[in-house]
Amino acid sequence: MVTVEPIRDPQKLAEIKRRLKRRDARYYAFFTLGLNTALRPGDLLKLKAGDVYDEFGKVKSLLFVTAQKTGKRHRIKLNDAAREALEHLWASCGPLKGQDFLFPWTRQHAWRLVNRWCREVGLTEGSYGGHTLRKTWGYMARKYHGVPIELIQAKLGHSTPAVTRRYIGITDDEIEDVENHVNL
Repeated sequence: MVTVEPIRDPQKLAEIKRRLKRRDARYYAFFTLGLNTALRPGDLLKLKAGDVYDEFGKVKSLLFVTAQKTGKRHRIKLNDAAREALEHLWASCGPLKGQDFLFPWTRQHAWRLVNRWCREVGLTEGSYGGHTLRKTWGYMARKYHGVPIELIQAKLGHSTPAVTRRYIGITDDEIEDVENHVNL
């Protein structure tokens, strides 16, 4: 199994979203939901229209997912970005039936898509794939929003803060920041 990187550059992230929104509503929704829910790729691919839309096609405010890996039930607030992407998907591809998969792909296909999208915006160092979206959520939450590592750990379901730091690749960046700032 290849270890993938988070997207560390907010401008690259925004560029991918802009490109996908113009290109394909389903790709845009997948990318945006992956970033904003921090779901594992397998859980994201199992989402059905009925999980996120009510019977009138309105986006629900909460998403309930039972994680494949752990069996734990998660309650996820769909933020503005996720809701906007789902509204865009409904407008482009709707109406969707409750049992329709939102993203009818394999994990391998999702991995290839994310990898390609990252390469298209010049992210050529490192490996990118399905877990990139989940890792990016954790990385951005810590680096740009100052979310404590313990809250990120809880969101991602990790056993220790050390596991979370290693998973999102924040440790090396924080050490480098300290090295840059401490000039004795």
